[in-house]
Amino acid sequence: MPDRLNGKVAVITGASTGIGLATAKVFAAEGARIFITGRRKAALDRAVDEIGHNATSIQADSANLDDLDRLYGRVKAEVGRIDILFANAGGGGLLPLGQITEEQVDDTFGRNVKGVIFTVQKALPLMGEGGSILLTGSTAGSGGTAAFSVYSASKAAVRNLARSWALDLKGSGIRVNVISPGPVRTPGLVELAGEDAARQQDLLDHFATLIPLGRVGEAEEIAKAALFLASDDASFVNGAELFADGGAAQV
Repeated sequence: MPDRLNGKVAVITGASTGIGLATAKVFAAEGARIFITGRRKAALDRAVDEIGHNATSIQADSANLDDLDRLYGRVKAEVGRIDILFANAGGGGLLPLGQITEEQVDDTFGRNVKGVIFTVQKALPLMGEGGSILLTGSTAGSGGTAAFSVYSASKAAVRNLARSWALDLKGSGIRVNVISPGPVRTPGLVELAGEDAARQQDLLDHFATLIPLGRVGEAEEIAKAALFLASDDASFVNGAELFADGGAAQV
């Protein structure tokens, strides 16, 4: 049905491209007032133009606690509350065991774990009964992936955060869930293959062979799954992990 988020206020981190941007577009189309974050101002400006209405961008690094304070101060001043929080910002790179560096561990866990923890914790004073928290997980968090162990471990941590927070938030009326995409055609995925277009397509083709549906996902497909979890349609869904992966982690 249309307008499933009518009158809701949504904050989406890491929304200048990819899944975050696609989700912002879907949420806005369903009636939500959107605040998006990212680390690159030019990309954020383009994202706001693409969303088209009801969107505000705030340049912020989710692993920087001062940036988070500034983000939520702005949200509080403008609208006074948060109904939907999508802690989507994150990322990681490929390094096999034997080549893992301290820098990679600090960066990946800073973005995917520390950033998620404080993105959620600092938002809580603006949230109340009926609120929905959505975390971005990954199929990598529940299976092994060569040269991707640090990223995979960080996403496994995200899954457990949701389980534990569902208990911490008992009685608050706030739900917390995880959406775990499989391989999705986004800048973050294809850039793992470098800048060569042919190598990027080879990577997507390889992932397609691992997925029962025979193709990689599109960001818009993940956004539609996120809409379900964020909306009142999922009012009794809590502490769950929804795989949007074409069956990759299911067989």
